[in-house]
Formats: sequence, C-alpha cells, structure tokens
Amino acid sequence: MAVMPASETLADQAYRQIRSSIATGELAGGDKVTERGMAERLAISQTPVREALRRLELDGLIERIGPRTVLVAAIRDAAIDDLAEVEVGLRGLVARFAARHATAAQLDALDDILDRADDLLILLKEKKQDRHLVALLDTMQEFNDTVDACAHNPMLVRMLDQSRVFSRPARRELLMRRVAEDETFGLERYTSHRALVRALRARDSVAAERIALEDVRGGLDALRASRPSVKETL
Repeated sequence: MAVMPASETLADQAYRQIRSSIATGELAGGDKVTERGMAERLAISQTPVREALRRLELDGLIERIGPRTVLVAAIRDAAIDDLAEVEVGLRGLVARFAARHATAAQLDALDDILDRADDLLILLKEKKQDRHLVALLDTMQEFNDTVDACAHNPMLVRMLDQSRVFSRPARRELLMRRVAEDETFGLERYTSHRALVRALRARDSVAAERIALEDVRGGLDALRASRPSVKETL
C-alpha cells in the first residue's frame, strides 16, 4: 500500500484507490462492492470506506443497492472521461503556475533529473533489465513531483493529487505492463519534458500549459487503453 501524505485522510486514500480501480477496469460496471470486502482489501476499517463510497456515489461512479453494498455504475466510461478532464486541466494549471514561480535552482534540478533519465534510457536499451525500467519510472515521477513543486501552490497540487484518474501504484502497474509489451511505449512523449523545461525557463506560461496538456492527454489515453478487462467482485 502506498504511503499516505500527512494531509490525506484514510477516507481520501480509500476514495482514490477505489476510483483508480474503477478507472483501470479492475472494477467494472455491474461489479458488486461491499464495505467489508473493500475494507479488507485496503487493510483499513469500514468507516473510511463508507465515507469513500458515499463520495463515489455522488460522483456517479457507483450505485447503492443496500446499506453496505454498491454496484459499480454502468456509466463508468463517461464518468471517468469527466474525471480525466479534471486531471488534465489541473496539470495544465500547475505548468502555468510553474512557469511563473519556478526558481533557478528548481529549473536546474529538472535538467539534472532529465540527464539522469537519459542515462537510464541508454542502459535500458542496452540491457533491458527491469531494475533500469523501475529506476526510470522513479526518475520521471521525481520530475513530475518537482514540476508540481515549481508551481509553489500547495492547494493546487493537492487538488491535482486527489483528482488523479489512476493512483500511482495503478499507473506504475499499467506502465510496466505496456513497456513489457512494447519497449518503445511512451518514448514519443519523453521529449516533451525537455520542451516543458525550456518553456519554464522562458517564463512562457502559455507554452508550458500547452505542452503539459498535450502530454497528460496522451498519457491518460494510452494508460486507459491498457486497462485489464478482467472483473473482480468483492
């Protein structure tokens, strides 16, 4: 289980993880979910799960069929599309703010991170070892977190974190699966990171937002296309 940020409650964590399971297709339309079963799966008590399910019901992602039982809503795809648009918009705003507020030290750190990523890409192409792929994914997560920090807007970043269609573990699992199938997966978007840093250095908030929007849309579309079709009933 992922480490929970200090500002995040157990209900927030449960909400994100259940929503991510719906987004990935792990929980599909018509699947039955019980508070007890989900609490056991997430290794938490039923109280935060109950709160999370209430929020998901308001989002239209689940339908209640009993006091402690719900069904994943059949309108899942449309609702996930809406959630994806929220994440896309917030990521664009983060990039816009980062262009205005990033410090010289933060911009240098972004270049250093991408230099390390370049080295890992070379190793990955030469040796194709899982540990190099894991290190590359960790490095790109560090890049994204540093861009978030460049915005100097903790509230906006927290909103982005809570709006993610895929949790970090789910995103990592899908990325590993896709790269195993196609070692070139995602490389066409990798160059956009350098372009983003150039826009941040130029204080070009319009270009930074455009680059971020294109990147996140492409990434989300690719990951959603990778969702497993297997249904799991709790």
